[in-house]
Amino acid sequence: MITIQSQYLGELRTQAEHVQSHTQILTDAPTDNHGKGEAFSPTDLVAGALGSCMMTLMGIYAQREEIDLKGTTFEITKIMASNPRRIGGVVIHFKFPAHLKDISDKHKSALQHAALTCPVAKSLHPDLNQSVSFEF
Repeated sequence: MITIQSQYLGELRTQAEHVQSHTQILTDAPTDNHGKGEAFSPTDLVAGALGSCMMTLMGIYAQREEIDLKGTTFEITKIMASNPRRIGGVVIHFKFPAHLKDISDKHKSALQHAALTCPVAKSLHPDLNQSVSFEF
């Protein structure tokens, strides 16, 4: 079953459609690689997929344990490397809302474990440095 259909639009831009939902996204080459930087780059999507996957796995745990993660945020810094050009590392910082400040250490540890074992994290090359922090 096809998950994504994509088309090259020219000028280093693609349009992808999620087949099931018909949601569309654009990608554009970044300004440091001949592009206009007017949309997510493909490597931005990889970094974003990693953060979103981690958040989703934490959400699954939280839902099961009746913990409200609403309002949790994360920021990602993508670090590019060269020779060959690739993502060399990502820095992800999760910040939990004030109402979660006093959750148990058991839940904090379980949330962190869920994030660090998400399928995207486990699918990326082991040389890609994943620096992840959690602020409760």
